[in-house]
Amino acid sequence: MTTATQAAPAVRSKRFEGKVAVVTGGNSGIGLATARAYALEGAQVAITGRNEKTLQEAVQEVGKDTLAIRGNTASLSDIEKAMAAIKSRFGRIDALFVNAGVGKFVPFEQVTETFYDEIMDINVKGAFFTIQKAVPLMPKGSAIVLNASVNGHIALPGSTVYGASKAAMINLAKTLSVDLLEKGIRVNVVSPGPVMTPIFDRMGLPAEQLQQTKDWVTSMVPLKRFGNPDELASAVLYLSSSESSFVIGSELIVDGGVMLS
Repeated sequence: MTTATQAAPAVRSKRFEGKVAVVTGGNSGIGLATARAYALEGAQVAITGRNEKTLQEAVQEVGKDTLAIRGNTASLSDIEKAMAAIKSRFGRIDALFVNAGVGKFVPFEQVTETFYDEIMDINVKGAFFTIQKAVPLMPKGSAIVLNASVNGHIALPGSTVYGASKAAMINLAKTLSVDLLEKGIRVNVVSPGPVMTPIFDRMGLPAEQLQQTKDWVTSMVPLKRFGNPDELASAVLYLSSSESSFVIGSELIVDGGVMLS
């Protein structure tokens, strides 16, 4: 199997100098790569996550001045506390990457109410109310990027609930781009294909089965490799920078060609 070997993209500018960037689920994977990229381009950064240990490890990577907030994105009170902490430290949000999410897959017949609620509460409800509570802190010219997935478009076994949650994110970006237009806040969405993140290590599969899963995923990608979190970070920074000032309600698919299959 071929895996991504690219180094992190070189910093071309300080597009976010003097800006405040917030990344939910910024303690690992795509979120961590994006938080790190914002900091490299001059932003003051806040990250959220559920695990205190990985949050503190992320601070060491992003920068010692990073604001790390522990909380569950499925909890409205935790979201409100996070926004209060951001307001207290920074006073505003210029770029918001709504990244926190969960990916779990089971056959349709095995979906329980608890399973359904967990995915929808984190991926959809959490995203919705994170944006609602963040908007009062966002000035004209700020931007929101949602993290969806190509699973919002294509059918994969065992992904009924996950796929539905990501399809909701894609539509949410479009409708919010209209609702927030008068406030001068742009909303777009990035949809990754297979990306090598810690989620694979948390699947709980035996090593041989895990490798088989990775090989199967790779076989579906025309580029024959997983994406790198830094490649997704570059897409997010583009959509939340002034370079994309004429882009609203759009979806940027970063999938190695999966949607071409």
